[in-house]
Amino acid sequence: MRAQLKNDITEVKVLMGHPMETGRRKNDLGEVIPAHFIQLVTATLNGKPVLEAQWGTGISKNPYLTFDLRGAKVGDKVAVTWHDNLGESNSSEIAVTAV
Repeated sequence: MRAQLKNDITEVKVLMGHPMETGRRKNDLGEVIPAHFIQLVTATLNGKPVLEAQWGTGISKNPYLTFDLRGAKVGDKVAVTWHDNLGESNSSEIAVTAV
């Protein structure tokens, strides 16, 4: 995860490790692999919500997300959390740095 401030815009980049299975793919034995995908991604800046995205099976394995923020300062905390359809979740937090 990276959050870099340049000219009052903070670019946030996140790589999420997740299998993102659609529930339609088959394994080598011809058995359907159960669906396992991220459903909700949220981002906060110093604890205040700045992004909410609802995802489905159309997102690729190990998704990469990038978005821009206005009003962040060097040292502010950006956190990104995801929740999937099997109840699993993960969160990352990073301080904003200058380019």
